[in-house]
Amino acid sequence: MRKNIGVIAAALLAAAALSACGSSTEETTAAATESAAESTEAAESAEAAESEAAEATEAAPAELEELVVGASPAPHAEILEAARAVLEEKGYSLKIVEYTDYVQPNLALDSGDLDANYFQHLPYLEQFNAERGTKLVSAGAIHYEPFGIYAGKTASLDELADGAKVAVPNDATNEARALLLLEAQGLIQLKEGAGLKATKTDIVENPKNLDILEVEAAQVPRSLQDVDIAVINGNYAIEAGLKVSDALAAEAPDSEAATTYGNVVAVQEGKENDPKTAALIEALTSDTVKEFIESTYDGAVVPLF
Repeated sequence: MRKNIGVIAAALLAAAALSACGSSTEETTAAATESAAESTEAAESAEAAESEAAEATEAAPAELEELVVGASPAPHAEILEAARAVLEEKGYSLKIVEYTDYVQPNLALDSGDLDANYFQHLPYLEQFNAERGTKLVSAGAIHYEPFGIYAGKTASLDELADGAKVAVPNDATNEARALLLLEAQGLIQLKEGAGLKATKTDIVENPKNLDILEVEAAQVPRSLQDVDIAVINGNYAIEAGLKVSDALAAEAPDSEAATTYGNVVAVQEGKENDPKTAALIEALTSDTVKEFIESTYDGAVVPLF
């Protein structure tokens, strides 16, 4: 009887041992499986994160290089603004610095504060270089702005009285242009050959004894209330809210002035072919800018491309 009890006890102990062994193996296997799964998930997460980071890097835009351009407020700064998106596509961030005179933007360009400027025609640029000793050059002509004769105290050219006051720009190239327009209307006659260098001292006939008043170009529109008529640069006429379609007379598209006074992008000598300059010219002569000019200025600005 005691022997049987011992055998039974031994059997029970063996069964317990086997049961304990089986439980440990299952737990170890489950833990290993779980650990492997976690490792796989971690690897997949890391791979996904790396992929997302790579995609974000590819999608991020490259840093734009700044391009600083001086301009008169209208139409030049407005036209530059129309070219902004095109320049960004070419890798440049446009900074427009506005000037209300014809001297400072050239001085700023000469000193290197600007990459380019856009406000003047070639004859003025060449005159400025001669007078100031600067070395600025045209990188390309963009548009032409017809000069116009606008009514002040007198509503038409036929009504001009003897001794009527006429305001014209006082800088040499623009004064000549104004006088040529007055001559084209039969109001004065200039000395033969005076051409684009004419001043009021070159007037040889003045049937109505017009009193020619030389005024700083930017101030001519403001003088309208004090004079009978004024000959005004296209950009200053636009700024003053004047339309070339309302002018008493304007330069003809085939006139000497039209072919001479295209507004140019100016840069320092030697930088005509720099990447920045090339990008600016390409943007300003794009279809986008041409459409903007033609739809905005009602003939007061004429693209030359």
